[in-house]
Amino acid sequence: MNDDKKNLKLLQSLKSVKESILIQLHKVIVGQDEVIEQILIALFSNGHCLIEGVPGLAKTLMISSLSKILDLKFSRIQFTPDLMPSDITGTEILVENKETGQREFKYIKGPVFSNFILADEINRTPPKTQSALLQAMQEYEVTAGNDTFKLEPPFLVLATQNPIEQEGTYPLPEAQLDRFMFHIVIDYPDFEQEKDIVKQSFIRNNTIKNKDNTIQSVISKEQIISIQQAINDIPVNDHVIDFAVKLVRASRPKANDGDSHISPVLKSIKEKINWGAGPRASQFLVIAAKTRAILNGRLTPSVDDVIAVSHIVLRHRILISYSAEADGLKSTNIIDQLINEINK
Repeated sequence: MNDDKKNLKLLQSLKSVKESILIQLHKVIVGQDEVIEQILIALFSNGHCLIEGVPGLAKTLMISSLSKILDLKFSRIQFTPDLMPSDITGTEILVENKETGQREFKYIKGPVFSNFILADEINRTPPKTQSALLQAMQEYEVTAGNDTFKLEPPFLVLATQNPIEQEGTYPLPEAQLDRFMFHIVIDYPDFEQEKDIVKQSFIRNNTIKNKDNTIQSVISKEQIISIQQAINDIPVNDHVIDFAVKLVRASRPKANDGDSHISPVLKSIKEKINWGAGPRASQFLVIAAKTRAILNGRLTPSVDDVIAVSHIVLRHRILISYSAEADGLKSTNIIDQLINEINK
């Protein structure tokens, strides 16, 4: 009972923690509250993010600043065509044992052995190197030779990619994409936000220092782990789970099990899809809905929470047909259509 009360108190404080994080982050980042909340949902849900946006939208600054606020060990891996898997996971080197005088292999850990990983421009490296993250993202461990090394929790991979520059890039394999809980898209700031960005750049360029602009940590690594565990234990109403599962199953082009009797509208939507989301998407929808509810001061998620996270969970898991693309449709349009049909 004491543990339950402790977890309840911890979860009730999470909304104020989110507000404190936003205050600190806004010292260096203008706007982007929705994107920041989505990253925090992934963090407290113990998931990874694929972040897409054109250059100059402060993706790297946001992630590195957030790691300081969360007091987590941060590593940035710049993905390039010549990057090797060992550059990410680590490598064995031959060293001399000072005590015995004999030579032996010693494993030098790579940058993946951190808490907050920025995989910058992940689609610029070949699939062989991209796959070096697969085990780390799913099993939270790294195998080198005959040894397996556990990664220290919390462990979050935030991978960025440029949506407009395709020359010299490698599409992420489906197995890699499915490891990402969210596909977050960062858009341009509005007019007033862009004015604020320009004003802040003048202050930095003139090296005017203000003590109030120093980022401070607001939560510890141990607290983050406790919050992840507490959120995982939150019960969810069956109707919320039913909606999440129905939404994911509706994204699959071929009906199976009890889905053979579907409405004509849903059937027409399915005809626009080549490949749909798997069971992992259902899991991510529910855990993300739980975390979103907690971050907004509610102890139990609703269907609205599932809908709110559906695009960032499903957009990279639904492959639409060529004819649908020719009609100008995107996966987000298909998701909207599915939500409208399932939520009737």
